[in-house]
Amino acid sequence: MNNTNCPVCTSKHVCLTRIEHLSVTAGNTPILEDVNLHLHCGELTAIVGRNGAGKTTFLKALLDEVPHTGSILFEQEGSGGTVRHPRFGYVPQRLAVEPGSPVSVEDLIRSCLTKYPVWLPPRAKDKQLVHTILSRTHTESLAQRRVSDLSGGEIQRVMLALAIQPVPDILLLDEPVSGVDRSGLKLFYELVSKLRKEYDITILLISHDLDIIARHADRVVLIDHGIAAQGTAQEVYRSEPFIQTFGHIMIETTEHF
Repeated sequence: MNNTNCPVCTSKHVCLTRIEHLSVTAGNTPILEDVNLHLHCGELTAIVGRNGAGKTTFLKALLDEVPHTGSILFEQEGSGGTVRHPRFGYVPQRLAVEPGSPVSVEDLIRSCLTKYPVWLPPRAKDKQLVHTILSRTHTESLAQRRVSDLSGGEIQRVMLALAIQPVPDILLLDEPVSGVDRSGLKLFYELVSKLRKEYDITILLISHDLDIIARHADRVVLIDHGIAAQGTAQEVYRSEPFIQTFGHIMIETTEHF
């Protein structure tokens, strides 16, 4: 997808991540072997697989956090050039919060984005920055709430707001809504869908929620120490490697919000 109205689609915007012959070993044990995959901006690609199949290792290789062979190229839109260090945004599985902690959402945002001490009264410009950031995920009303008092869905929407400040080239969602109720799930993925359309960013999702993936992913990649299957949710879910891993999955509809 190429959105001519996208505010980050400049000559330095990464619009294709080209992964070729990617392999990772630990000692003499292969973790990933000969992974070939292209990730396009404006698309949501879901990575699925059994525990221990190499999904987390794949993310770490993409972030250059583990030694690997093969190549990962981040290609700029239009220019044909590459970016060595693209902007990544990351939403983890959960945020560890001490029960009863007095830290507010505003404190959390300020501590991540400014060097101004959070124990001092916030400056007007910092309060405005927090409001602007949270408004992107409709969480500005949570600014004065304690993080420890938020629901799982509320915390993840706050983390999503942080992950897109500044707007990344690639947004990584690592089991981002584990334990979130159905209404929270729906709202989270509505926001993700809106963000990818507005900013034309690449989104990579790791999840075990196969129903959610079927509704939102443009493409599904089944990893089993390599790519065992890839395509639309319907194509992958009907493939023999997927059925051997997860069994038969009924897909009612594929719905993109």
